[in-house]
Amino acid sequence: MLYAGIAWDGDGYEVDVVDEAGRPAVPPARFGADRVPELIGRLRGLSGQPLVAVVESTNGILDGRLMAAGLAVHRADPHLLPPRPGFGSVPAAEIARAAARAPSALAHLERARGTQTGREPELAEWIAGAAAETAELTAAGRCLSHRDRDRKEIALTFDDGPQPENTGRVLDVLERYGVPATFFCVGMNARAHPDLLVRMREQGHGFGNHTWSHPFLPELTRPQLREQIERTQEAITEAAGVPAPTLFRPPYGARTPQVLDWLAESGLRIALWDVVPDDWSMPGARTVADLVLEQARPGSVVLLHDGGGDRGQTVEALPAVIEGLLERGYRFTLVEEPAPAAASAA
Repeated sequence: MLYAGIAWDGDGYEVDVVDEAGRPAVPPARFGADRVPELIGRLRGLSGQPLVAVVESTNGILDGRLMAAGLAVHRADPHLLPPRPGFGSVPAAEIARAAARAPSALAHLERARGTQTGREPELAEWIAGAAAETAELTAAGRCLSHRDRDRKEIALTFDDGPQPENTGRVLDVLERYGVPATFFCVGMNARAHPDLLVRMREQGHGFGNHTWSHPFLPELTRPQLREQIERTQEAITEAAGVPAPTLFRPPYGARTPQVLDWLAESGLRIALWDVVPDDWSMPGARTVADLVLEQARPGSVVLLHDGGGDRGQTVEALPAVIEGLLERGYRFTLVEEPAPAAASAA
């Protein structure tokens, strides 16, 4: 058995492969965030022994693409690893050696459950434990899960991109129907694919911050969370040529009272959702469209994905979603409409 530890930092990914004894099996390699297909090709090209790709829990945007390519993916949680640096993951060699030492302690990720495989109860407990604080922020206008219920409007949102295999196709559909959407971008992907953010801006779409690497926020320290947010703000601003986003969406919706306190310090408004078809789990394009149409209400915010894995079903479902909502008399809007331009002085 070979164990391929995959680490991330501000420049991309590092891959280190060891055997069952923890000995190096092939030379380590680095890949920019724009070279994920090459990273996948390298892992698939390692023959002779079964291979497990191992990510750690602050890397929530790569496992879906690895699994879509047919690779077995496991997650190494913090108790198996040394402390992380202020920004970035534990080094790839450390991830790989930890996997070789304790393979049974790894979480075997499932494509229909994603990075959070096995941690769903913990995630639900975090969210439930922050219910009072979430309600307080909502009442203060600092958090939203939907827009005004008195207006027959819908906000489509897309998370985890940009990802070339999917985002361009999503933009094609939105352009064909003249529909705006809000893209909650992952900083690493925004830095790697600025052309897609430029196209989003040119088509009139909105932007939100979705962290640099899609981590479980309750696992981060305050400085680590701040780095995730600030670097993503910079990446989106530089790539798209727009002001820094004012919206932030926590990966997995994960939040605790402490995390919400830290997010409040950032000045960003937290954007959740109230329509969730779980398109990332690939239930089928028809199911995705049906669930959106069943759950939609005036003011709804729809959670879809353009990154993090194979999003072909999302692209396929999108025309039916748009046409179905238009038939019901809905107007499409951004999560947060831009302020009207000030009238020029007479």
